[in-house]
Amino acid sequence: MEQFTLPDDFFFGAAMSGPQTEGEWNTGGKLENLWDTWSQENLSDFYNRVGSYAGNAFMAKYQEDLRIMADLGLTTYRTSIQWSRLLDEDGNINPEGAAWYHELFRASREAGLECFVNLYHFDMPTFLFRRGGWESREVVEAYAAYAAKAFAEFGQEVKHWFTFNEPTVEPEQRFQAGVWYPKLHDFGRARVVQYHISVAHALATANFRAAQADGTVRADAKIGLINAFTPTYTRENPTPEDLEAVRMMGGINNRWWLDLITKGELPVDVLDTLAENGVHLPIRPGDAEILKQGVVDWLGCNYYHPTRVQAPASKVDEYGLPRFADEYVWPDAVMNESRGWEIYPEGLYDFGIDVRDNYPGLEWFVSESGMGVMDEHLHRGDDYRIEDPYRVDFVRGHLEALARAIEAGSPCKGYHYWGLIDNWSWSNAFKNRYGFVEVDLMDGYKRRLKRSADWLREVATTHVVK
Repeated sequence: MEQFTLPDDFFFGAAMSGPQTEGEWNTGGKLENLWDTWSQENLSDFYNRVGSYAGNAFMAKYQEDLRIMADLGLTTYRTSIQWSRLLDEDGNINPEGAAWYHELFRASREAGLECFVNLYHFDMPTFLFRRGGWESREVVEAYAAYAAKAFAEFGQEVKHWFTFNEPTVEPEQRFQAGVWYPKLHDFGRARVVQYHISVAHALATANFRAAQADGTVRADAKIGLINAFTPTYTRENPTPEDLEAVRMMGGINNRWWLDLITKGELPVDVLDTLAENGVHLPIRPGDAEILKQGVVDWLGCNYYHPTRVQAPASKVDEYGLPRFADEYVWPDAVMNESRGWEIYPEGLYDFGIDVRDNYPGLEWFVSESGMGVMDEHLHRGDDYRIEDPYRVDFVRGHLEALARAIEAGSPCKGYHYWGLIDNWSWSNAFKNRYGFVEVDLMDGYKRRLKRSADWLREVATTHVVK
């Protein structure tokens, strides 16, 4: 098999989040967040009735997990501060929550790991959701204040900050597709949420710049945003209507965020089409100036699968809401049957070239990439380790696409795998396992390296991909 080499300064790391790993959901002064609320109201919505209390026991096992990451040759990892753990209902620092994050950052440094810190990973405090959530400008301002508190508390410890993880996902899953609590179906409200998250990002970024200017945040710190980017494709020999579907779906999910973080504005063609279809955003006087402050230092790209679309059969969906595209099923698609997602490494190359050509100077890294598989316990070898060559094939293919993009001039700086250690994943709980490291729920959350971990260690330490 052909081998290739990634640059010497290319970093390897792991991706995780606070609500999916920490556990201890109601200890240490932590407030209830939406996942906790949903788990209490309807636990049967979660796979095997495993709700938000689970995580993967990271708060109890963080020292072991940091050692595992370092032993595998990783130099960085990303997690999130939980808004509901750091602050109390009055918006003041919760001392126990702050102490946990101070200890985590200290232990990370001791382990030789740079911790990338994200401020929001779908885990809004429930009391704020009940005040309107992302549909409320009051909550937008509360988020900006939370970000300022975090910068002040950890500004000398953290070098890499991010405002949001996948801001395109929560509007879709909570407000449009009706998958996440409270399971709404309203395209217009989803776009209001998306707009307000954009304003919240810009306000937090402005607070970061101010904190850095006055010395609260270290001078070498950077601010970024992480989004799930799904390069958008249609069928061969497309109709004008197919290309219109690509424009709008790519505009809402991809260009919206790329334009915001590089130009401080939203794509006018997308906003115009939304307005023509009765979707009006709650734009206030002065918002254009706020959005201008949303330009970041670099970008995290979460990439799992492409989006394939074609012209919609109807201009409205079953709820009477605007519909801009239907799914196009590509006959040559290779699928991860466990997750129902297409495996298409070439999409990562295409994203890299899009950044190079249309957003020159924007440094980026792969902030999530991973393969979730059901029933991995059926793949145990004689030594009880899980045999997962499919995971090696998945990551090798994506690294190869990245290497070609870098060679072609795309400024990609690193790769974070999701989730290096099996973790709880929203309503799917532990249905699909992503890790190079197994978490045994039947044995006290015990960690065991899967066979793929041997391959990862060699790649991370040599930068040679075989």
